[in-house]
Amino acid sequence: MIYNLFPIIFFLLFSFFTSKTNLSEPNDFKPAVYAKVLETSVDAKIEMAYSNLHSNKFALPKLESFAVALKGYYSLKEKGLIKKDILTLVDFSLSSNTKRLWVIDLTTGNVLFHSLVAHGRNTGEEFASNFSNSAESFKSSLGFYSTGEIYNGKHGMSLRLDGLEKGVNDNARARGVVMHAADYVSNSFIKNNHRLGRSQGCPAVPAELSKEIISVIKDKSCFFIYHPSRASKFGAKSIS
Repeated sequence: MIYNLFPIIFFLLFSFFTSKTNLSEPNDFKPAVYAKVLETSVDAKIEMAYSNLHSNKFALPKLESFAVALKGYYSLKEKGLIKKDILTLVDFSLSSNTKRLWVIDLTTGNVLFHSLVAHGRNTGEEFASNFSNSAESFKSSLGFYSTGEIYNGKHGMSLRLDGLEKGVNDNARARGVVMHAADYVSNSFIKNNHRLGRSQGCPAVPAELSKEIISVIKDKSCFFIYHPSRASKFGAKSIS
C-alpha cells in the first residue's frame, strides 16, 4: 500500500515543481534539478512511512536505519527480487543487549515483532564491528537479503537467507547463514554473561519467537542488516 503511493506522491511533487520552474519547456530541462526533486520525493515518502508506523508496545527503529532499509526495499520490490510487503530490519549499530530486530508490515505500518538478535562471534563482543562474506569467518554479513525457504536443521525450524549484495553477503546461502532459534539469545544469558550470546554468523533469535518470526518473513521478504559503516554506500548499483 505504501509502496503503491510512490507514483502518486512523485507526480504531485513533480507537477508542483514544474509549474514553478517551467521544466515542461524542453530547453529548460535540468537533469540535476530533476534528480533533486526525485530524491526529495523519496525522502518524503520515507518520512511518511516512518510517521505512520504503529509500534504498539514496541520501540521504533531509528529513522536513519529505517530510511536505508526502506530505500532498499523499494529497489528490490521494483526489481522483483522480493515479493512480500514485509520488512525485517536488524540494526547492528545497537548493543546486542538491546532488542535490535524489527519485523514491519509495510501494508499496515504495524510493527509485528521487536526482538533480540545475535551477531557472529568474530564480529564483536557486545557491539558488532567486524563483518565478512567469507566462509568459516564466523562473522556476520551486512546488507540486503531475500528470505528463502524453511527447513529443519540442528537448531530446529530455520530459515535460509539469500544475500543480494555482491561481495558483501552473496555467500550467505553457501556459508549456511540462516535465521534460527538459540538459547543464548535471551535476557537470562545477558544477565549471566553481561552480553548476548553470539552465533557463527547467523542472525539467531530467541527460541520462543523464532517460529513465529520465521513463519511471517519466509519466502522472499526483505531482510536487511544495517550498520552505519555502510549506510552511505547504499545505492541501486549495490543490489545485484
